[in-house]
Amino acid sequence: MSSFNIGLDGYISSSQIRQKQLTDALKTDALKTKEFQASNFDVSEEDAANLNTPDLVCLSHLRWDFVYQRPQHLLSRCASQRRTFFIEEPIFKSSASWRLETSRRECGVWVVVPHLPKGMSQEMVSAMLQTLIDELFEEYSIAAPILWYYTPIALSFTEQLEACCVVYDCMDELSAFKGASKTLREWETKLFKRADVVFTGGQSLYEAKQHQHSNLHAFPSSIDVAHFAQAKSITVDPPDQACIVHPRLGFYGVIDERMNLELVDGIAEARPDWQLVFIGPVAKIDLDSLPQRPNLYYLGSKSYQELPHYIANWDVALLPFALNESTQFISPTKTPEYLAAGKPVVSTSIRDVIRPYGQEGFVHIADRLEDFIEKIELAMQQGQPEHVDAFLAQMSWDQTWAGMMQQVETVILNSRRISNV
Repeated sequence: MSSFNIGLDGYISSSQIRQKQLTDALKTDALKTKEFQASNFDVSEEDAANLNTPDLVCLSHLRWDFVYQRPQHLLSRCASQRRTFFIEEPIFKSSASWRLETSRRECGVWVVVPHLPKGMSQEMVSAMLQTLIDELFEEYSIAAPILWYYTPIALSFTEQLEACCVVYDCMDELSAFKGASKTLREWETKLFKRADVVFTGGQSLYEAKQHQHSNLHAFPSSIDVAHFAQAKSITVDPPDQACIVHPRLGFYGVIDERMNLELVDGIAEARPDWQLVFIGPVAKIDLDSLPQRPNLYYLGSKSYQELPHYIANWDVALLPFALNESTQFISPTKTPEYLAAGKPVVSTSIRDVIRPYGQEGFVHIADRLEDFIEKIELAMQQGQPEHVDAFLAQMSWDQTWAGMMQQVETVILNSRRISNV
């Protein structure tokens, strides 16, 4: 899934001359071939106040504008406390130029996108990224920041960076995902050795990783309750959903190899009177593999702000995940979001859904088609269980971020004490 390894092998043998030129450029003329957008960065009064606080630089395999999930929830909160940079994986283009594109989002996060030429070896890609990031640090006067990793592969071009704290927020078992780099496990082992603190995005992932680091903590996905609770009072349907009759069963999120498409197709076939609505991008699977029936609707991606408006008019929310290697350790953020929206939920037996939501009686669990259909019928009859709101009140993103930063600040404080001895 890492774009670092896409499309390189087919070009290497035919582009050695160009690589040599680029290697020379790395050594002698790097500044001329890099273009920094937003290089006229102005420090606001708020930013100036934060300059006494370490910056945070995040290295991610995800795009900031792809799907709003764990990194966006956490780092948007971080940006209210300190300068925050979110470095994405590179975009490869036919142009021979290479540069960083930087832009600031409304929440305050600086999103950094490397643009590199196609057709280079992994070593050249890492060398260019290292040079670009060194330039970024110089341009923005970033010194000994908190380095926050979502992808271990980023260590291949950031090992040279000094940091006041190295964090690995392990939100998924990336090595189990379709298209994952074969070197990912090796880089994760190195990152475990370098990290000062490790967080996991769920309890099952914590249990799988707990013996790999001495300072590891589980911080399962949380929720912005107020945002999704809007769905309880919204009555107007979005135009592209308004024409769909009830009952409606809904899902939002990335539609990829983790989705049990056979189950989805089976539900749609068995119950043509039920309408199944899917919201989100399709990734890493062929569009032709999506089941097609008159009662299946794929409405595409929607913004985080729009989600409550769609969920508001669903009768049941679904988590129809496949049970495979890629879902073994997932902790779906949408589980508490569905519940906060006031919807009954039916899920396959994902461990971090069973614990705690299934055990608390908040989510119906089933795997076989017949059982899943039966649970949907039961969910429609019963509605949402009681005491859900009290349970969700204990797991806000604000609390999660505060807990994470307490661990980070402890590392920084202990490091300063040792250096002053």
